[in-house]
Amino acid sequence: MKEISNSELAVLNLLWHSSPMSSSEVVAQLNKSKQWHEKTVKTLLNRLVKKEAVGFEKQGRSYLYHPLIDQGEFQLKESQSFIERVFSGKLTPLVAGFAKENKLSSDDIAELKQLIDNWEEEK
Repeated sequence: MKEISNSELAVLNLLWHSSPMSSSEVVAQLNKSKQWHEKTVKTLLNRLVKKEAVGFEKQGRSYLYHPLIDQGEFQLKESQSFIERVFSGKLTPLVAGFAKENKLSSDDIAELKQLIDNWEEEK
């Protein structure tokens, strides 16, 4: 899959949450957090279509857009890429950094412990 920019990801996140959506619906949703120009959103949608991350259906005079890539698969690929680039493929420094800065909630810690327990049982 081709690289997805932060702006494209904002559009894709909307489509993962609620699709199909027209370009005007995407603009309206994005404008709730900051001003997005309609032409910019249409350009982003076209880029995502070319990258085969988003598909569309023509309905009357408008197009309805929907994601073609799975959110979970995308997040897994991106997180693996990030860990490889920034931490030389090691997860421990990332988690240790969050723990050191007290960015892990008790729920996060419990979830991590459960993941490790499940992983150890599978091995």
